[in-house]
This record gives sequence, structure tokens and C-alpha cells, in this order.
Amino acid sequence: MDQTRPRETAAHTTDLDAFLAEFRQVLHRVFRQPPEPERMHLVRGLPPSELRAILARRPLSVFIPSAYGGRGEKVHEGLAVLEAAAYESLALSLTIGINGALFLQPLSKYGREEIKGEIFTRFLEHQNMGGLMMTEPDYGSDALSMETAYVPEADGYRIRGTKHWAGLTGLADYWLMTARARGEDGQLTRDVGFFVCDAHRPPQQVQVEERFENLGLYLIPYGRNRVDVWVPEAQRLQPDRTGVKMMLDMLHRSRIQFPGMGLGFLRRMADEALTHVRERYVGGRSLLGYDQVQRRVAHLQASVTAAAAMCVHAAETAHVGADLSKESVTANATKAVLTDMMHDASQSLLQLVGAKGYRLDHIAGRATVDSRPFQIFEGSNDILYEQLAEAVLKQMRRAKQTNLGAFLRGFEPASRAAEHLGDVLDVRIEPDMIQRNVVDFGRVLGRVITMEFVIEFGDRGYRNDLVSNCLETMRSEVLGLFSVFRADGRASVVEEEVPAGAWLAGVNAEPS
Repeated sequence: MDQTRPRETAAHTTDLDAFLAEFRQVLHRVFRQPPEPERMHLVRGLPPSELRAILARRPLSVFIPSAYGGRGEKVHEGLAVLEAAAYESLALSLTIGINGALFLQPLSKYGREEIKGEIFTRFLEHQNMGGLMMTEPDYGSDALSMETAYVPEADGYRIRGTKHWAGLTGLADYWLMTARARGEDGQLTRDVGFFVCDAHRPPQQVQVEERFENLGLYLIPYGRNRVDVWVPEAQRLQPDRTGVKMMLDMLHRSRIQFPGMGLGFLRRMADEALTHVRERYVGGRSLLGYDQVQRRVAHLQASVTAAAAMCVHAAETAHVGADLSKESVTANATKAVLTDMMHDASQSLLQLVGAKGYRLDHIAGRATVDSRPFQIFEGSNDILYEQLAEAVLKQMRRAKQTNLGAFLRGFEPASRAAEHLGDVLDVRIEPDMIQRNVVDFGRVLGRVITMEFVIEFGDRGYRNDLVSNCLETMRSEVLGLFSVFRADGRASVVEEEVPAGAWLAGVNAEPS
């Protein structure tokens, strides 16, 4: 591959405010003034000319080192681009996030110098895109059991397997392919390797076997892919320690940067809701005059504040040079709480808008189906909450502490939030809980950690009324989740199916 490094480009030197203004301008034209507005949200993908127009503003330059012509991998710039995109299109923001967090950042940190120049140039000058192939039909959350395998072959590696649900299926120019080594005995090793596949080179092309009719996120193609590729040695990423550690570092960095997408989306939900309830009159007064409506809008605004606080945390902790492989607590809390807030916000907007929001071409309906998979991909939230709880329980056992409040007041990711909550957290935590209670405990911890971000955000001068509103809203959530957690419900599955019409036996046929 070409090893030359491009000189600095306009994308690298342009002031951030001007850069974002130009980006927002093209987004507004594409998504607010489309040639066929009635069909804009009914078709899959973007017209190639529109996608090129967006990528021509070089939004991906924020994920590329300045030595290669990018803007220098400043995390706050990446978050700002994700926010701007998500305000207009959550699917576009996810597309940018996939390119940035799941391809360009890993390539920058772990890729060999001899392959970076050409790839970064193609992203900057030729609107190329890249994605990650990790999930397999039989191995989603259990990624470490993947069966896609690689073996050394002719100064490179032969990789064979099947991948699915990779965003940008059939569209990406590059793939970051995950696989496990197959030993001479035919068994797969535990560690994971990462390889760059260049779709423009025949030996490295991945074959799309099926395109999925995904429920939402129409802009992004998904499908099932057959992998039978050969990649040269230089295109294997080089971990600092193990491939698993590299994978954790990459996924944690991605999860910590989710708030960029979430903030733009939540701002749009709050703005749409506030506009609607001000203009919609029921019973002679605007919807905003009703207390329950005010409650919903205040909750939306609290979510915006929480997401903004998460962005500040991400901007200062998620830089490419940091080792985030051990940051599961903050990464899991950030991703799970944020994506819960996103889907709750879309549901709330849909409730406020009413029937017309259920149309596919309305922002409320689209937002509901587009935000839902965020609670699933890159770690199902149920699993992330369980992992978060297990990590804290492990530290509590080490500290020989069973009082949650006493422990959290000395636990850096939640210490000030624990003080703010006071005796709410002074409860005994049993070290051995059933799984459902562990997950509920994780939900509580996620909100407490989020409150910590918000308190720090307030200390930096953010509006006190918005911070207070957010903390009060999250305190109420913590109390509600605690009641579920402490209920210790043990409803079990009844495996015998109930026959049709069984309820009829309980009907008193005689009129009273």
C-alpha cells in the first residue's frame, strides 16, 4: 500500500465552529429539503449523490490523525460531529460512529504505519467508509466464541466464516474483521485477531449472501456475509498485549462515545416535544399547561443534560492513546443508561404527539424504531447492567463492605452522587443475588454513576436549573428502581402452554 502521508487539508485547518456549521448546512439540505420529501423516510439508504455530499464535508476527518491530513483525533470534535448528525438523522450519526469508533480509531491506534497512509487518504479524498465485522449468526453477545477462523497462508492470513448484522453491509470499502486462530489440531484459540479487509481488492472481498429488511435505521444496510478472504500480514492489527484486551479497549471507547449520538438525538426529541406542546391546544389551553405534559418535557430536558455531562466525561477520557480495556464500569453505565434514555425519549415524544406520530414519515415514529436497537447492539443493556453490577459487587466483597452507601461514598465513579443521595443508598447488599436482581442493581448503579457526571458538569458552570432538574429526575429514577430491586420478585416461567379459550372457563354465563 501507498505509504505517503497527505499534507494538511482544509478539514484539518478549519475552525471547529465553521467546520460544524458547514456540516450542519448540508445535513439540513439533505434531510429537511429532500427532492421527494414524501418518500424520504420510506426508502432504504441515501441516494449516492447525497451521501457523497455529506462525506465531502469530511466529517470522518475528526477521527484521523493530523499527520495524515485529519483534524487530529480530538474526542470532543468527534462527539460534536456525532451530535450534529444525530439531530438530523440517528442512522447517519450511527454510520459516522461505526466508521470512527469501530474502524478509524482502532486502525490509528493498532494499525501498522505502512497501511495507514493510503487508507486515511481514501477516507479523506474519496469518501471511503469502513465498518466492523464481529457478530455471527450463532454468536452475538458471546463474541469470544466466534467461529470465524484464520490460519497463516502465503505471507498473510486466510480467514473463513460467516458474519451478520454488520452495519454498512455491502457498502463499506473496508472491514475490520475479527477471527480466532485455528491451531494445527483444528481447535480455535481463545484470543481474537483483527484484520483490515480492503473490499476493492479481489482476495479481500466479503460476499453478501443476504440483505436484511431491518425494522429501522433505513439508511444503514445490514445482512449476512460469507467470509473467505486472504489479507497480507501488514493488515493485521497489533495489540499492545492480547487481542481480547484490544477488543475491550475498542468497545469501551466506542461505548463511552455513544453520548455524541445520544445528545443530538435527545436534543431533537426535546425540541420537537417542546414545539408541539406549545402549539397544540386541548381544552382551550396549550398542552404545556398540563402538569403531566410538563413532567414529560422536564424528563426529556433532564436526559439532554445527562447526555451532555456524559459527553464532557467522554471528551476527557476516551482519547485514542488511553487504555480503556479495564473501564467497564463507566463504559457499560454510559452506554446502557444513555440508550435507555434515548428510547424512553422517543416513546415520550410519540405519546405527546399522539396518532400522527405513528406515521412512518413522522420524527416520533421513526425515532422509536431507530433508537430501539441501540439498547441491543454493542452489548445488550441487560448484559451490560449485569456486568456493571458484578464489577461493583466484586469490589464490595474485596472491601468487605455490605452497605451500598458506605461503599459508593468511597467509590470514585459515584462518590459525590452517593453523598447527594444520602441515606437512600444506605441499604445492605446481599453478595449472592439471583440474576434478575443483579440486573436491577446494575440499573441503579448506572443512574448513580450518571448523576456523578452531572454533578461534575454542574461544577464547570453549566446552568444550575438544568443540573438541578436532571439530578432530581434521576433521584426519582433511583428510588423507583430501588423499589423494584428490593422487591426480590421470583416469578417463574410456566412452561406448559395455555390453550386457546382457556379463559372462557372463568366466565359466569348467567347475567347478574
